[in-house]
Amino acid sequence: MREFCILFLFITFAITANAQTYTRRDSLQGGLRPERTSFDVQHYDLNITVNPDERYISGYNNITFKIVENTKRIQLDLFENMKVDSIIYNNKKLAYKRDNDAVFITFYNELKKGSEQQLRFYYSGKPVVARNAPWDGGFVFRKDNQGKPWIGVAVQGTGASLWYPVKDHQTDEPDNGATIKVAVPNGLMNVSNGRFTGSEDLGNGYTRWDWEVKNPINNYTITLNIADYAHIHDNINGLDLDYYVLKDNEEKARKHFEEVKPMIECFESKFGKYPFYEDGYKLVETPYLGMEHQSAVAYGNNYKKGYRGMDMSYSGVGMLFDYITIHESGHEWFGNSITSNDIADMWIHESFTTYSETVFVECRYGYEKAMKYINGQRMNVQNDKPIIGIFGVNKEGSGDMYFKGSLMLNTLRHIVNDDDKWWAMLLKYANTYRKQIIDSETVINFFNTESGINLTPVFNQYLKHTTIPVLEFKMHKGLLCYRWKTDEKDFAMPVDIVVNDNEIRLQPTTTWDDKFIDKVEDLDDVEVLANKFYIKVQKL
Repeated sequence: MREFCILFLFITFAITANAQTYTRRDSLQGGLRPERTSFDVQHYDLNITVNPDERYISGYNNITFKIVENTKRIQLDLFENMKVDSIIYNNKKLAYKRDNDAVFITFYNELKKGSEQQLRFYYSGKPVVARNAPWDGGFVFRKDNQGKPWIGVAVQGTGASLWYPVKDHQTDEPDNGATIKVAVPNGLMNVSNGRFTGSEDLGNGYTRWDWEVKNPINNYTITLNIADYAHIHDNINGLDLDYYVLKDNEEKARKHFEEVKPMIECFESKFGKYPFYEDGYKLVETPYLGMEHQSAVAYGNNYKKGYRGMDMSYSGVGMLFDYITIHESGHEWFGNSITSNDIADMWIHESFTTYSETVFVECRYGYEKAMKYINGQRMNVQNDKPIIGIFGVNKEGSGDMYFKGSLMLNTLRHIVNDDDKWWAMLLKYANTYRKQIIDSETVINFFNTESGINLTPVFNQYLKHTTIPVLEFKMHKGLLCYRWKTDEKDFAMPVDIVVNDNEIRLQPTTTWDDKFIDKVEDLDDVEVLANKFYIKVQKL
């Protein structure tokens, strides 16, 4: 998620990123070495106690995993400010070595390929507190209007190992889901991912709240939310809709979340069935803006339309819906269901999800408003650095993965130039890679195949370069001449123009071409339908 709403935030992000050098810590977190690739996580069983006054966590994670290659040593991850209390395997303590946030664990005997294993990782400590969640990772400790604790956590990009022991890489989700058991002081509730399976008064002033996730789940979307919540239940076409909100906001929430049902209907019509029916759909009110926590979407937009009451598209259309509800829920299809195998490819999450906002607008308000909305987002694009980041070091690319990436998808739609085909492609994409972990090459190959068009240079131009395509025009001997000016040498993208009220499709390449068009006397007679394509136009 982590959207940027004003220019200086984009600029700050860009300057910070460009100044960064990559360390051993980055490689340990973002890289794949034999200690990681030798095993495949099957299930996490997290059982912890949270002390709000002390801002302290203690407990364990039972980790079940299969051995992919014979190994005697594996890597798990836990931020180095958190204490490893012990790691137990077959009732014996295992030796381990810490290296930054990595925990290298050595077994007494070699673990054999094909075998299933389980260890219990006890830990404790005060987790990192976020300065400005969700843009930096960490816990948020606040109080509600009644003075009761209100706690959340958001760790996308920073890493789930900030608060629990985990194989902290996007290539490995627990195949059989997770259980999240969180004990909190009596009078408070914890809401986590999946289905509520019960609570237990522990007799020590704490009550444990148990949740179960049936589906594979991204490490960074496993969450906890602690507050004195009110619970609102609803249903649409067999999908449970549950809202956990501060009690003061219950009536407000009932009305505000009415847009969830038309959103679900829209997204299911365009992207396929909600991916996690077994785990339900939840919105959980949080003390930070929002995050796409799978089946427990974090909501903190204060029941306002737009983005904190502002229009991210500068078009007026963005004030027709709650940006956080729509965007973060779109991630259930793009990011949670379809996941990138490296954070460098996070555009696979954010570009499609940002585009889902435009899809929602079109479902509700029609094509013209959708085009007005998405083209209004051009003002947010910085073209500061490539959208695809650096692989193997836990490094995202530019924040342009949101708006520029969405505009790229709108461009692809109009290259295809057949809405029935486009929506069928998008639906097939979401269904083909449902609950899978993929990369950029997979996405590009899919759209090349389904469209029958070589879109690779188009994807490369928008994802790997900072410049956008420039369509150059000039008149020569009474003919209209045109070409693309791009970084990609083989760039050949169609574009639509209007001359004398007639719409014409041109097929420019990176070399000058010419076309006789009746009654074109000068360049002012040519109007490029730029709302269909994210490009610049230069008349020479």
